Amino acid sequence: MLINSSNQPVTFKSVLHKKISLLIRDIKRNKISYLFLTPFAIIFFAFYLLPVLISMGLSFTYYNVLESPQFIGWQNYLNLFVSDDLFLQSLKITFLFALITGPVSYLASFFFAWFINELPRKIKMFLVVVFYAPSLSGQVFVIWSIIFSGDQYGYINGFLMELGFITEPIQWFTNPEYIMTVLIIVILWTSIGAGFLAFVAGLQTLDKSLFEAGYVEGIRNRWQELWFITLPQMKPQLLFGAIMTITASFAIHDVIVPLAGFPTTNYAAHTVVSHLVDYGTIRFEMGYASAIATILFIIMVGCNIIIQKLLKKVGT
Repeated sequence: MLINSSNQPVTFKSVLHKKISLLIRDIKRNKISYLFLTPFAIIFFAFYLLPVLISMGLSFTYYNVLESPQFIGWQNYLNLFVSDDLFLQSLKITFLFALITGPVSYLASFFFAWFINELPRKIKMFLVVVFYAPSLSGQVFVIWSIIFSGDQYGYINGFLMELGFITEPIQWFTNPEYIMTVLIIVILWTSIGAGFLAFVAGLQTLDKSLFEAGYVEGIRNRWQELWFITLPQMKPQLLFGAIMTITASFAIHDVIVPLAGFPTTNYAAHTVVSHLVDYGTIRFEMGYASAIATILFIIMVGCNIIIQKLLKKVGT
């Protein structure tokens, strides 16, 4: 038990009561602002927070949609890590995707935005559309399926056969030796999305006077300018881009299905989200699927916390 400056014992109940009182006082003082926040708060609670809490609760049950949930404690989690070898394989594949596509797409998004920032306005806007378009176009899968087509008419196969590197077409999306490599290429191509736009917007709001002051203080090149002036001013955009990148890199599934099918050959590109979709929408084992979703949620939150701590050191 803690003692405050007035020699009164500080308990959890007293601290909670004080926090609630301060919150009520703040709501009364800024009631108009809270009134405008209310619709968003309701939507966020109903469609984001509440489903997460329900999913966590269902992860401790056996629930097949047709019957009422039956509480089974930690059994789903034990099955995941002890009995489900495919889940462990999907966890490994997911981390592999995340470790390769996450940092590469994050750095590429920032440096592309940084490089085009100094270009004339019309050229810059054109390049923004060019870089962002792959993340919007639904036809990107059609393009890549043609490029890596498994017959001799596929661009890559045709090119390699023409040069004499191969004698027969390679099944890029069905051969386990090539699936991961090809999918990583496609994912990197489509991963420059919201983070890229956030970086472009952040670079437009930089305080130009700080650059002049920096050169007076000893900044001598663009790399020092980037580290000591640009990045510290862009911490909100850097954090937003990191969150979006982490979420995308751990939630890879939609890119895999139209190219390599579901499931992939020998489960060579079976991610955690693929495992979740399998149990949640095909087998309807909602309790087990909720346990998978909870594990994935914890991993994402943990990675976001680590990224936030790393970004605090930027420019220091």
